[in-house]
Amino acid sequence: MKKIKLLLSLLFAFCAFQSVIAQLNEDLVKDWERAKAYTKEYLDAMPESGYSLKPTPEMRSFAEQMLHLTDANYTFTSAVTGEKSPVGMGASEKSTDKSKENVTKLVLASYDYVIDGIKKMTPEKMNENVKLFGRFEMTKAAALNKNFEHQTHHRGQTTVYIRLAGAKPPQEKLF
Repeated sequence: MKKIKLLLSLLFAFCAFQSVIAQLNEDLVKDWERAKAYTKEYLDAMPESGYSLKPTPEMRSFAEQMLHLTDANYTFTSAVTGEKSPVGMGASEKSTDKSKENVTKLVLASYDYVIDGIKKMTPEKMNENVKLFGRFEMTKAAALNKNFEHQTHHRGQTTVYIRLAGAKPPQEKLF
């Protein structure tokens, strides 16, 4: 009888743990969907003329900041999922068409790539290790968190660009 209770307790704990991990994946998808919508608000807030704006000559333009974020979305997610990225490393930022329409299309497609990649991940896959850039070893979940941090950082930088262009940046979107 004690063995059955122990077995049932372990089975219950395992199922509960799997449920928590699955919820983390769902929460991650929701965070990325929110980040996509928030980034779209930034892209919309910047006037077309501001896409080439550079606060100083050595800095990226607004379009280049957003396309840099795009390249990272593909690079990180490709490393996590093991799928070949549809975009070559750094190719988005090197795009010659830095119009508002094209940049918006490229940026949003990168978010879709991340979201679709997360949806395909199982909890077990999220706990596997991956080596980013040939030197940083971490779980795949941690790599996706680093990617989230990266896109947040670069989107945040563009707040100043939008203000310099005379426009108003979007309100904070935590939820």
